Amino acid sequence: MGQSIGTLFPLQFRLWLGRQLYKPLTSGVTCGVVRVSQHRVIKGPCGPPEVEAMRYIAKNTAIPVPKVYAVHTTRTQDIYIEMEYITGEDLDTAWRKEGRLSQDQKKTIFSDIKEYVSILRELQPPAEDLVASVLQNPAYDVRIGARFFGPFNHHEFHSLARGHLRMEDIAVVFGEEVEKVHTTSYRTCFTHGDLVPRNIIVRNGRVAAIIDWGFAGWYPEYWEFTKGHYDFFPKEDWLRHFRQAVPLYDTELTAERVLWEKLPDPGTPATMHRDGVVLEMPGSKPSAMWLDARAGRQIEDLWSVALASRRHNSGT
Repeated sequence: MGQSIGTLFPLQFRLWLGRQLYKPLTSGVTCGVVRVSQHRVIKGPCGPPEVEAMRYIAKNTAIPVPKVYAVHTTRTQDIYIEMEYITGEDLDTAWRKEGRLSQDQKKTIFSDIKEYVSILRELQPPAEDLVASVLQNPAYDVRIGARFFGPFNHHEFHSLARGHLRMEDIAVVFGEEVEKVHTTSYRTCFTHGDLVPRNIIVRNGRVAAIIDWGFAGWYPEYWEFTKGHYDFFPKEDWLRHFRQAVPLYDTELTAERVLWEKLPDPGTPATMHRDGVVLEMPGSKPSAMWLDARAGRQIEDLWSVALASRRHNSGT
């Protein structure tokens, strides 16, 4: 089938028109998602890891994700994903409203989530000891900061997460749990990275789709569990169900909570003042090895757009 009339209009006009014609979406990612037709939404600006993950999951698993129709780039080096509109309600809204979901429906929804997490964890990584996007490009996660990082190994990832503090100082500054986690070997698992209620669409008491794959990639095996606690959701029974659906890593969660409090956003450039000393935090960036592999090659892809964007270079 050919293009619909709507898809022939310029991107910015379609976004403007969509905001006039449709009510704001109720999902937690609405600031960047606009419904532009009965069956389509456009999300952006986005990063290449999200496009890679959505296409990879759709091709390699039975996990329900929105179909990607097109990827748009703008003159300002921003990336927008045009994708399927999923009929349903985000789980954040459904869970908060008393009586909206029965106990049986909650159990069924988490049975779906458990199955999909299991599928993700059965995917074979291209290499062990890896932190990267699904296609072994740099990763992105707001837990780390506002810039891309990697690809690199778990040791380098943990070093970034603790602000590159020396191994011998970890226990003194951050505690024994952080020291234990950052000296333990882990499997590499494919991870959604933001498996929270706002990113789960439900319909008729079942999971209709998992959305918002912007933080997805290859991470240490505990990352899905700890990131599920990173975003506050004020319903105790949610976490009780979550802990039954995702393998437990309580020591790792304790360690991560210390880092969340003492060293938030370690990958974001910052200037810190401590005991009269000025500390410059350079922030994260794609690994030198990855950048060197691209240097001198005339590569025109989404990463070319991302690397040239103001958002990437400013870290905002």
